[in-house]
Amino acid sequence: MCELFLGTWKLISSENFDSYMKELGVGFTTRKLGSLAKPSVIISINDDVITIKTESTFKNTEISFKLGEEFEETTADDRKTTVRSTVTLDNGSLTQVQKWDGKQTTIKRALVDGKMVMECTMNNVTCTRVYERA
Repeated sequence: MCELFLGTWKLISSENFDSYMKELGVGFTTRKLGSLAKPSVIISINDDVITIKTESTFKNTEISFKLGEEFEETTADDRKTTVRSTVTLDNGSLTQVQKWDGKQTTIKRALVDGKMVMECTMNNVTCTRVYERA
């Protein structure tokens, strides 16, 4: 099922990203730079390890994980605390839960009409970012 996500994706639309980053506690300057970025996401798999690379003119990040296993993540917004993440495959969606300092955010990646739709939710703030195959 993860095979459907494999490949390179480019951002084509983004809604409410600034509000989501603000809810995360991201500072003004980083939010403005992040909002301008048009990242590409490269998803690959080697045996049972999935890698998600996010590349933009602003910042590049990479996470590698096994489904259902918690791992430590350095986030794109450089949260100055340990972030523990777990990614699962739920009803065809890759669902990532990040936890830090008693807080939590969920990043859900789903395939809809050939596009990858990423929903980021924290508290009552949701951001939707849509990617198409590059």
